Amino acid sequence: MTVTTKEVGDEGEARACAHLQRHGLTLVQRNYRVAAGPRARGGEVDLILRDRDGTLVFAEVRTRDGTRHGGAAASVTPAKQRRIVFAARHYLRAFAAPPACRFDVVAIEGERIEWFRAAFDAA
Repeated sequence: MTVTTKEVGDEGEARACAHLQRHGLTLVQRNYRVAAGPRARGGEVDLILRDRDGTLVFAEVRTRDGTRHGGAAASVTPAKQRRIVFAARHYLRAFAAPPACRFDVVAIEGERIEWFRAAFDAA
């Protein structure tokens, strides 16, 4: 039986979510998606969580088998970051006073999970 890329990604997101929850974060939403328009690519945030101090965390999960050049964390390109920020800004419109927030990356390669807090900025 062949495992699809989506199945690998879903399992990675579940592992990342469990890892972050073990470190005190609370899940708010999974797979927040927003479209940019009929011909424009939108964005998605894999996990939205709240840290103990109230910070809203937009987490990108990248799962790799370890054989690809650069690894999981390196696959969060500037273009990918822009799409995540686009979705996060859309999500934050629901708040009268948006909370402090940050963008984290959870990189999974095999059994290893690395959590990069404040991996990139919204700029």
